[in-house]
Amino acid sequence: MTDFPGAPSSPGSGRLRVLAAMSGGVDSAVAAARAAEAGHEVTGVHLALSSNPQSFRTGARGCCTIEDSRDARRAADVIGIPFYVWDLAERFREDVIDDFVAEYAAGRTPNPCLRCNEKIKFAALLDKAIALGFDAVCTGHYARIVDLPTGERELHRAVDAAKDQSYVLGVLDADQLAHSLFPLGDTTKDVIREEAERRGLAVAKKPDSHDICFIADGDTQGFLAKHLGTATGDILDTDGTKLGEHEGAYGFTIGQRKGLRIGRPAADGKPRYVLDISPVNNTVTVGPAEGLDVLGLTAIRPRWCGEPPAGPGEYTAQLRAHGEEVPVTAELTDGQLHVKLAAPARGIAPGQAVVLYDGTRVVGSATIATTERRQVTV
Repeated sequence: MTDFPGAPSSPGSGRLRVLAAMSGGVDSAVAAARAAEAGHEVTGVHLALSSNPQSFRTGARGCCTIEDSRDARRAADVIGIPFYVWDLAERFREDVIDDFVAEYAAGRTPNPCLRCNEKIKFAALLDKAIALGFDAVCTGHYARIVDLPTGERELHRAVDAAKDQSYVLGVLDADQLAHSLFPLGDTTKDVIREEAERRGLAVAKKPDSHDICFIADGDTQGFLAKHLGTATGDILDTDGTKLGEHEGAYGFTIGQRKGLRIGRPAADGKPRYVLDISPVNNTVTVGPAEGLDVLGLTAIRPRWCGEPPAGPGEYTAQLRAHGEEVPVTAELTDGQLHVKLAAPARGIAPGQAVVLYDGTRVVGSATIATTERRQVTV
């Protein structure tokens, strides 16, 4: 029996009962095919996450359409595995969509993909899979699991750095990793597409989904306006001077430059950026780029991919979904993670996740609560 790196160990023949989450895209289809080819007993499942799915996706956005469900079913037929559709729309709405709206209303910038992995794919789905007698859940995420001689498992970055998704998997704990398969972590996207075509999978050339799956048209501000309504507020300079008005503070993110509509330029002629969002008084504060420099942060609700770190340690941290790693010193104190950056970083906002790495190994993840920024004078 062939296998791939990161498959959970199993007594006897090593054959596992695997539930493959199939989104309708090329990655999850090839992941399911690899698991089946490795000799495991694979069942495909498509998660219906929308209570009112559209017939066709808009461009390459989204992953919850009727079209996607049909693509997943056709892929399962080609692979030769059973296939089901599970309705998790209500759970998804409560744990991901409602949380997304609430976070923006509170002036924070959430990551719904990370929340979906934590609450849906590796909680609701995994719990149901285990209850039904499956040994593991298989997904098309680009990440690697390394098995240690002690029997413990580590989560690592994927070989394909451009596609690596370990950042949004940093919320997985040791028990969830013990029941997870990521068959694509050791290869590149180009290879996956070639393999899909060789296997006769119709999704071989299907565009990747991107942005936020439940906002199919990509208009996040319009989506939030529909749920939160409009609320006129002030756009202020760092000295409190009113520069303009907005229709909802939720429509802004820390570090935003475009779409401020503040009329006159700054005294120094340089562009302004969003430095602060206050839902309490519905104001947005803008200022120079230097005001975005984050020197440290405090993060809450830490989750560890193994044992929590003891005492202060030297790591690298990824602070945004597509951000680069930065050297940091981090320490867990009274349930909060305190992080000091070796060099200032920009575009960091409360609500985002900080994910710690030791080399390629994912140590854990926490939600940024506050940031310590460079003080600037204008």
